[in-house]
Order: sequence, then structure tokens, then C-alpha cells
Amino acid sequence: MLENLRAFAVAALSIALAALIAGTAMAQSKGKIVCWKDKAGKVVGCGDRVPPEYEDSATKELDQRGVTRKTTGTAADEAKRAAEDVKLAKEQEELARKREEGKRLATVQRRQEEALLASFSNEKEIDHKRDRDLEVVDRQITQLQTAQQNAAERSLDLKGRIEASEKAKKPVTEFLRDEAARAEIERDRFAQGIVAKTKEREDVRQRYADMKKRYNELRGTSAPAAAAAPAKK
Repeated sequence: MLENLRAFAVAALSIALAALIAGTAMAQSKGKIVCWKDKAGKVVGCGDRVPPEYEDSATKELDQRGVTRKTTGTAADEAKRAAEDVKLAKEQEELARKREEGKRLATVQRRQEEALLASFSNEKEIDHKRDRDLEVVDRQITQLQTAQQNAAERSLDLKGRIEASEKAKKPVTEFLRDEAARAEIERDRFAQGIVAKTKEREDVRQRYADMKKRYNELRGTSAPAAAAAPAKK
């Protein structure tokens, strides 16, 4: 019981001391009063400015009536709060950016869908357009295959001439070796072009399949079994 009374008296004395310090400072200043705290959060002084040794401490600012108008944490607390504010601002900025991007994409999609409905009267027209595009790609593949075959034949011919000269112990000109190297490069380049165009052909098929599906969804109709595109000749 005695210990409790003693603790209560110490606490009351501390509060009274803080009030006395603030009141004294208020009486000496016509402006604002700032009280500063120690590391434990206890008010240790008040005045018109914070002493240099307490600049990093938590403070509270009072007006002439003794009403708290502003509080600050320690320097570490303020730095943490500032970092959190910066993080929050970045998150809000990113959220706003995503909202705007979502609106932009929605507008683009709406315009594409409007153009899709305006471009075709029925899904057969979509099939016809797909077939025409595939014919273009098929012609390009055929041209590349012919060019690759010619380059491969030229490469074999040049290699044979080089091997024949070496077996006969005849000198091989730099021009002949350069031509053989160029023929190999062209053969490989045409092969890569064929691979790319073959992929493009599959992309065209998939693009028109998606287009027709969306077309039917927009018109509220179900798509019949997809007709096979003409086989490559």
C-alpha cells in the first residue's frame, strides 16, 4: 500500500513539474511554446525553442492558452514516417497509373470491337479474309523454300569444287572460298525465314479464330464448327 502511494506521488509530482515548466515558459514568451522530451518520452523542459542537445527528441507545441497544437516524434520516428509517406505516395501513384491504363485499354478494346462488327456482315467474310491472308504467307514460304534449295545446291557445288581442287593439289582461290561461305549463309538465312513464316501462318490462323469467336460473342450467336483453312500446296 505504501509503495503504491509513493508511486502515485512520484507520478503526480512529474506531471506538476511539467505543467510548472510549461507555465513558466508560457509566461516568459508571448508566442508559441515548445516542450521537449527525453528518450523515455518524459517532458523535461519547455521554452520558445528546443535546445541543441534535444533537437532529435520528440516535441509538442503549445499555444498561449496551453493547448497542444502540434506534436513531433523523435528524429528516427520522423524519418520512418517520411519514408512511409513516400512509399504510400508511390503506391497511390502506381494505382492511379494502373486505373488510367485500364481505362485506356478498355477504350482501345471497345473501338476494336466496334470496328470488327462494322467490317464483317457474317463470319464467312472473316473466313474469306483469313484465307486471303494465309495465301499471301504461303506464297512467301514457297519463295523462301525455292531460294533455300537454290542456295543449298550452290553451296554443295562450291564445296565440291573446293574439295576437287584440294584433292588435285591445286590452289583454291579466296573468291571461291568466299562464294562458298556466302552460299551457306544464304541457305541458313532462308531456312530461318521459312521457320518465321511458318510461325506467322499459325499466328494468322489463331488470330482469325479469336476474331471469329469474339465476333459471335458480340452478336450473341454461337460459332459453328470451324471450317478448316485450305491446305498448303
